[in-house]
Amino acid sequence: MALRHGVDFDKAQALHRQEQAMFSERRPRSRQLSAAGGEHLLFGAPLHWMADWSTPFNLYVEEARGARLRDVDGHEYLDFCLGDTGAMFGHSPAPVARAIAEQAARGLTAMLPSADAVWVAEELARRFGLSHWQFALSASDANRFALRWLRAASGRDQIIVFNGCYHGTVDDAFVDLADGRPRARASLLGQTHDPAAHTRVVEFNDLEALERALRDERVACVLAEPVMTNIGMVLPEPGFWGEARELIRRYGSYLLLDETHTISSGPGGYGAAYGLQPDALVLGKPLGGGLPCAVYGFSAELAERAQRAKRAAAPGHSGIGTTLSGNMLAAAAMRANLAEVMSDAAYQRMFALAQHLADGLQDWIERWRLPWCVSRVGARCEFQFSPQPPRNGGEAGAMLDEELERIIHLYLLNRGFLITPFHNMLLLCPDTEFADVDRLLEALDGFAGEVV
Repeated sequence: MALRHGVDFDKAQALHRQEQAMFSERRPRSRQLSAAGGEHLLFGAPLHWMADWSTPFNLYVEEARGARLRDVDGHEYLDFCLGDTGAMFGHSPAPVARAIAEQAARGLTAMLPSADAVWVAEELARRFGLSHWQFALSASDANRFALRWLRAASGRDQIIVFNGCYHGTVDDAFVDLADGRPRARASLLGQTHDPAAHTRVVEFNDLEALERALRDERVACVLAEPVMTNIGMVLPEPGFWGEARELIRRYGSYLLLDETHTISSGPGGYGAAYGLQPDALVLGKPLGGGLPCAVYGFSAELAERAQRAKRAAAPGHSGIGTTLSGNMLAAAAMRANLAEVMSDAAYQRMFALAQHLADGLQDWIERWRLPWCVSRVGARCEFQFSPQPPRNGGEAGAMLDEELERIIHLYLLNRGFLITPFHNMLLLCPDTEFADVDRLLEALDGFAGEVV
């Protein structure tokens, strides 16, 4: 018996072959579309990430509403992936769908501000405690633009990220620790400039390393998720952020929080829930209910320095922003989502569902004596292949097992459950039912019975 993470891996691989055959047999339309897509779509999909699921060929979606999704072959799924956070509050929330339809009839974009943009900025200032805001089309753009502003405002060229971080397609963040030294991530394609020249990397929860990286006062900002979520969930240790915040201020740097995933923590994100007080903040895909949009906000002091830097610069394009940033359609979607969907009541329901899932996962792990653990941040939950939660990105990366993940994910998908294809992350939206969570736990019980 080949034992791996408490699983008989010979059995797991045999099960996976059965699941692949089952998937292929039951989805002829998806198979047909995948073949057609291969003719003119790179990797057979409009975005090559869409080919990263555990399926033998691409799964094509027909409709998604609330917490449910239907594929082109008529199979229905309980969705615990929710567009990898893009549909965190459910697919096509009615207020957002209505606002998009109404605004589409009145105009989509004009490179001019709308009244909705003012309302959204006021609401963001109320929720996040930052006075000045700008809009973008994705969190990747928002992170990229915010870094440019912070470097310009501070006159400093370096930034700090945490090992194993993910901040969209920002080249500056594709730097990892290799033998204790920063190095461009091996997976970064086509980059001719070394991002490690201007990016410093430390492990999450390591205050000594953070202070060493800040000490020469060349660092414009620390770019961080308040909880690491994309290499597997890594929570801050008690007191880490309080001390880190003090160090960042002591050495004259800024704290830029990427709350795109940690908005699962509450209406004002993790920073508001735990009093982090960032200087700048990015929020992306959940904000528009699934419509492409993002925002980034600055404190009053930072906003003044950014505006001063722009006024002092040579005339011409700043290199920050795109023509469609802040378009009328996105502003309408954000207003509707903030006003009617991202409510305190919705969060309380999501938290209760996530706690129910976390408790159920913990019971499942203990019942089957798996050497795994469970982590949770608000409405986001994850099980990981280690007895103890990881302390940093290095530890989180070491416990990942992509092959085992793919076996679990395909088993669940064949039984009508979709979870995020990257590690074992699950999201709960207001439309999820407690019975949906129980059904997922029953399916996981079935998997364990096959392989443990």
